[in-house]
This record gives sequence, C-alpha cells and structure tokens, in this order.
Amino acid sequence: MNSGNQTPPQTPVDARPESLSYGFHAKLGKADFAASIERVSAALKAEGFGILTEIDVQATMKNKLGIDVPAHRILGACNPPLAHRALTAEPDIGLLLPCNVAVRQDAEGQVTVGFIDPMAMLQMTDNLEVAQVAREARERLQRVCATLI
Repeated sequence: MNSGNQTPPQTPVDARPESLSYGFHAKLGKADFAASIERVSAALKAEGFGILTEIDVQATMKNKLGIDVPAHRILGACNPPLAHRALTAEPDIGLLLPCNVAVRQDAEGQVTVGFIDPMAMLQMTDNLEVAQVAREARERLQRVCATLI
C-alpha cells in the first residue's frame, strides 16, 4: 500500500483536465450522441482498447428511477496486454479495471468524454510494474483524448 507521501502526477494541459485527481476530458461540442460513441470506440480501438462493458446510464435511470436524464454511457475499455501485465504484477488490481470512459451529453447537446486517469490507481499501490502499466495506459488514453479534441 502507498504510504500517502506520493503526489499523483499532474495531467498535461493538452488533456484538458477538469479533475486532476482521477481523470481528463475531451469536449466534443454539439454532436450526435450515437456518432460520438462510435468515434470514441474507434479511437480507443486504434490504441489497442476494446470495449468490455457498456452501461447505458440514461436507460438505467429511466428504468430504475423513472428519471429522464441526458444521454450518458460508461464504456469499460480494456487493453488486454496491459491488463494482463497489471494483473500478473498484482492480482487485486482487477478491482480497478477496466479503464472507464464516460461519454455524456448535457441538456444543450454538448458532448463530453471523460477518461479515468490510470495513474490514479497508484494511490493504492507501490507496485513498480503496475506503475509502468498505468503510465502506458495513460499515454494511450491521452492520445485517444487528443484525437477527439
């Protein structure tokens, strides 16, 4: 476990940070939501990520709570070689996988894509191999983010 003395690395400016503690974002502007999901999925695929899970937050809120909310999906993105390395180094790191990517639309039609910063998991481990995997995953996700901006 981390002693709490380490400060998490800062997200580079080009990633458009909104919350430096756990993620970075790309603002797509007014965009078709379904096309945005396809665009994000294709950009993830180009960096070696597949989508393991897809949670339709909008449908869940409607079905479970009867609440209408704007379109919102959480994509569980996984890069199998990176995941394998992390799980081999520290099996319980699976609690922090996959890398979530949230695609959400506000009431005005503006689409934002939020990416988990894999470096955030380093607040929970001192494992050097996990740190290397997190850095590589972060670099890949930042490239995905940059292609969307």
